[in-house]
Amino acid sequence: MRTKLATVLVIPSLAFMVVAGVQTVSLVDQATVLDEFADEVRVGQQITTLVHDLQTERDRTAGNLAAVQAQKMGSSQVAADIRQYYVAVDRSVTEFRDAASPLGGGNAAWRVAFNRANDALDQLSTLRTAVSGGAVGAETVFGNYTRAIDALLTLLAQPSPGIERPELTDMVLRYVELARVKEVGSRLRARLFAAASAGKYGPTDQVELTDLRAQQLTALADFRVAATNDQIIRYELAAADPKFAAAVAMEQTTIATGTGDAKVLEPFRWWSLSQDRHDLLRQVEAGVLDDAAEQAGARSGEQLRQTLLVAGSVLAVLLIALLISVAIGRSIARSLRVLRSHALQVAQKELPEALERLRTVDAGVPDIEVSPSAVRSMDEVGEVAEAFVAVHRSAVDLAVEQAIMRRNVNAMFVNLARRSQVLVERQLELLDDLEREEGDPDQLANLFKLDHLAARMRRNDESLLVLAGTESSRRWNEPVAVSAVVLAAAAEIEQYPRVRHDAVDQIHVVGHAVADLVHLLAELLENATNFSPPFTNVQITGQAASGRTALVEIIDEGIGMSESALEEANALLAEPPAADVAASERMGLFVVSHLAARHGVRVQLRTGDERGIVASVLLPAVLLAAAPPARALPEPAVRPMLAAVAAALPDSVSRELRLALGPAVVPRPALDAVARQSRRLPTRAEDVLKSAGATSANTGSTWWSRHAGGRPLGAASGPAGPAGPAATVPASLGSSTPPPAKPVTGGTMANGLPVRVPMAQLPDAADMPVPVVPPPRFEPDPEAVGSMLARFYGGVRRAEAEEISGVNQEATP
Repeated sequence: MRTKLATVLVIPSLAFMVVAGVQTVSLVDQATVLDEFADEVRVGQQITTLVHDLQTERDRTAGNLAAVQAQKMGSSQVAADIRQYYVAVDRSVTEFRDAASPLGGGNAAWRVAFNRANDALDQLSTLRTAVSGGAVGAETVFGNYTRAIDALLTLLAQPSPGIERPELTDMVLRYVELARVKEVGSRLRARLFAAASAGKYGPTDQVELTDLRAQQLTALADFRVAATNDQIIRYELAAADPKFAAAVAMEQTTIATGTGDAKVLEPFRWWSLSQDRHDLLRQVEAGVLDDAAEQAGARSGEQLRQTLLVAGSVLAVLLIALLISVAIGRSIARSLRVLRSHALQVAQKELPEALERLRTVDAGVPDIEVSPSAVRSMDEVGEVAEAFVAVHRSAVDLAVEQAIMRRNVNAMFVNLARRSQVLVERQLELLDDLEREEGDPDQLANLFKLDHLAARMRRNDESLLVLAGTESSRRWNEPVAVSAVVLAAAAEIEQYPRVRHDAVDQIHVVGHAVADLVHLLAELLENATNFSPPFTNVQITGQAASGRTALVEIIDEGIGMSESALEEANALLAEPPAADVAASERMGLFVVSHLAARHGVRVQLRTGDERGIVASVLLPAVLLAAAPPARALPEPAVRPMLAAVAAALPDSVSRELRLALGPAVVPRPALDAVARQSRRLPTRAEDVLKSAGATSANTGSTWWSRHAGGRPLGAASGPAGPAGPAATVPASLGSSTPPPAKPVTGGTMANGLPVRVPMAQLPDAADMPVPVVPPPRFEPDPEAVGSMLARFYGGVRRAEAEEISGVNQEATP
């Protein structure tokens, strides 16, 4: 521990020294750059003074040579006139070289520009000799002087503080722009003075003057953009001087207008006024350079002081840090070892064990002791140890609160769901009684709707139980066919008429998983019907799959889901999350996820081939079982069942059925009574499952399509689907003879209302010949008819089973 602690302290110290050294070197470099920059800016004073004198010498020499070429002045007069300007330029050249030569070893770009300007100045003596001898013209002199001035202005713009100091770069730009304004004005003065001295304008003078005026305006606009407010005020004060204004006014007369040609100026008056303007611009330029030199010097001094301060602070901090590290290293080594041991004990053993105990608790929450801190020191290490114990205690308290909350929430869910289940079951029993006694088809349809709503309410209660971790109270002892499970799931939803199923009867599900599987499929079917157009059907298929498994698929024709939504839903189905607020918003998927995890069922959503969503439910082999042994009904039970079917059919058809049954068949009033008790088709999952175990859907579908014209039960006279009452007479039967004047009833119910006798209003088939049934226009759906007859037969057999059970109990002594 000591070695590691020393390493931890020494290595950062060394790294700090390296970083501090690099930072110090960087600050020294910055201070050096700023110092060189300040020196270069200060040299700008000598550069601009030399440029000012060169501009005066150039402009005067060009004008005098133009006068010589026009034979208005001799060569000796030119030499005598410009000798005074040579003295000023030579003095400025000496001052410039004395100030700039010490900087020749600094910045490479500045050094190159300085050498170029120095070479241009060396050629002045040769140019002057040629001027005094009359060997060169005004244009040649103007060009040579201009190149020298451009080299000096390039050197003036070379100081650069770096891209990280844009304010200093703008400062250099300001005085460079002003120097260019002054240079363009000087060239304009030289052109006008040469034309005035010659007494006329040359063939290209007006073009050059126009170009120079445009350059002057552009340079002045750039200066105004870059300059400060104080510098702009200085320039405006200089421009407001009467001498400046007089020079501008005189220069304006040289601009050619539509009324006449450009005026040729009086040379010496123009020279006097333009020289005054040139001197005023020089004063503004000198002020801008003074500001730049002062600002550059201040920044250089500030950077130097900052560098020295940082370097001293770094050394002091490093020394103090090393001393303190060595002093406290030994004192905290032992405390760190103890704290490390205690932290590992808590993190790896005590806290995980406590959380696991609280997570798996079923009864009361146990008391969990939190061990005190093992470090007794009063320094920061001791405070960290106490804080770690406090965190440990807070984590345990939070886990205890969560365990209590989970238990209370689950208990609340279970209590509410159980209470609601009791009320819903009582409601379903009451609806059963009302349905058995109701004879009005419209009222019976409303009762069936209430029946379905109550069944859906019960499913919501079961969903709460699922989220609370409680198993369903509905259980089946024997295996049930997948087709019956599918049909039971369809009976649990509101839009059951839209469901089309195709499931094989050879696959059976173990009894203890039937209720949960029905619940799972009902949730998926409800999603499929709710999120698809109401005029489309939802297809559910069940078939055997590889590996002794079974696959149930629910296919809808809705708008489908996006890829991100599919991924999110499949992730939720693959791993059931804990119940939270989101469970109330998407309860169906949460319940499906928990039910699938409970029985090892794999549920996955995918996009259909053309549109919609396909929900695949893969049943594992442990949920599949062999078919239960067939239980044959006694022969007497068949006749009431067929009699009930005959009573539900038109009279002409039921007479054929009674003839087929023989003389032992019950009379028509008894058939009507059986039909009234049996016309309620299953509307709940338990009814379907109870009826499916004793009825085959293949026995009645062919007979019905042959005798009823392919019209399912409840097609017109009652509610649609499996909840409708007795069948409707085909259009070809009983349409020519009016019904009897007095209604026929089947007795009176307990409430005093007459019991409706199905088909009693139709004429007796014995009074009329049996009509010929026209060939059907379409074949009925065998699955739909078969499933309805299966539920119908199931109700009949359940009634017979209850009757046989009552007889056996009476026969027992």
